[in-house]
Amino acid sequence: MSKLEIADLHVSVADGEERKPILKGVNLAIDSGQTHAVMGRNGSGKSTLAYAVAGHPKYEVTSGQVLLDGRDLLAMSVDERARAGLFLAMQYPVEVPGVSMSNFLRTSVTAVRGEAPKLRPWLKELKEAMASLDIDPSFGERNVNEGFSGGERKRAEILQLELLRPAIAILDETDSGLDVDALRIVSRGINHVAESGETGVLLITHFTRILQYVQPDFVHVFADGRIVAEGGPELAERIEAEGYDQFSVERV
Repeated sequence: MSKLEIADLHVSVADGEERKPILKGVNLAIDSGQTHAVMGRNGSGKSTLAYAVAGHPKYEVTSGQVLLDGRDLLAMSVDERARAGLFLAMQYPVEVPGVSMSNFLRTSVTAVRGEAPKLRPWLKELKEAMASLDIDPSFGERNVNEGFSGGERKRAEILQLELLRPAIAILDETDSGLDVDALRIVSRGINHVAESGETGVLLITHFTRILQYVQPDFVHVFADGRIVAEGGPELAERIEAEGYDQFSVERV
């Protein structure tokens, strides 16, 4: 059982010569086997949370603590955080020209598992994971995200999630830009990993449509860089019916 603990997290970003505070005291705990949805308007701080925890240099943690199984993530480099069991699926995955998906995935798995998987079992594992996400086998020979559609990029992220099986997976607006069919496939992949009980999922979104396919255990609403409401799946239903105005900082 793994646990991610975020305590009183404050984060700023550069704004000209000044630094602008974005997160203003976030507290959140996620156990493996749980799915947490973080919801809120654009600009509320959801993605800042994801990238600050993952170690993006643009985001400066000014105070607070982030622990994974008691280990201080903030003291680790980005690659150390990944090896410790943290995974981030980005909203806009970058292209990596000259590196095939199959080589990228095997290298990533080797780094996380500590040794290279044997070739024949690895090819079988990769083929099965791709088939579960309706990914054509030729996909493995394409360069990472190069020329990929939005849906292909998101499936590639979930393929990594399936193969790496991290302790904690942060999925930043994975539903962004997906059509209905792609959304169902990506959601199926998320559910498969979550249902294993090995991985805790932090699903960041501002739409409720993905929550029709991925049932969260907990829902957290962000406004002005802090969590202003928490509950179960019924909270997402309330957002769908009434919007985010009810959760403005002035009202709460």
